[in-house]
Amino acid sequence: MIVVPAVDLRGGACVQLEGGDYQRERVRLDDPVGVARRWAEMGFAHLHVVDLDAATGRGSNEDVVRDILERRRAGSDVQVGGGVRSHEAVDQLIAQGASRVIVGTRAIEEPEWLERVAEHYPERLLVAADVRGRKVVTRGWTHSLPIDVIDLAEELNALPLAGLLVTAVHVEGRLQGTDLPLFEDIAESSRFPLYASGGVTTMADLRALEDRLVSAVVVGMALYSGVLDPRVVADEYGE
Repeated sequence: MIVVPAVDLRGGACVQLEGGDYQRERVRLDDPVGVARRWAEMGFAHLHVVDLDAATGRGSNEDVVRDILERRRAGSDVQVGGGVRSHEAVDQLIAQGASRVIVGTRAIEEPEWLERVAEHYPERLLVAADVRGRKVVTRGWTHSLPIDVIDLAEELNALPLAGLLVTAVHVEGRLQGTDLPLFEDIAESSRFPLYASGGVTTMADLRALEDRLVSAVVVGMALYSGVLDPRVVADEYGE
């Protein structure tokens, strides 16, 4: 299992939100490119970059994303998402050097579109399913769908994806632990690598997710706040 630090972009800064609530911004760092570089220097070989403004239709951090991709360390792996809703956007991110492109809202709401893009870029798309409880939410966590995430995972199994990224929004950023039963059930249902996100607080959380066959964990608040020691995490799960 690997740990992937999150670099969430909002208004040109690197931020962390609590519970997916844009009114509860707990971290703001004004040099996201420098943040990305520091994670690499600490020993993390993978990075998770999301444009929150693009995901919610509030704007774009396209220039910052491009700078992060251009300045990443040789051999580092960067997955990018947030508001990716066209074939052209996927093309552009892959051309800029993204290892995987994260697709969420349109991929879930228009499965025919996802099928076409996945066939064009096999094993390069990471489908992001944000959930509250076990129901999928889209459009930057603002729109609830009557879809159970387990059913979604099973539907996606036929496609040539790179993986499934599930964020437990109901525990995101709260530093109170993650939703282990949720991730265990998804790992059992999906044939793809499972990327888990939301609520990870301790090394025990990481080891419990590893025991449940989670392939990767995206961690934000716990690393930024120092609740988890980044160097300790990188030593065990950096690559």
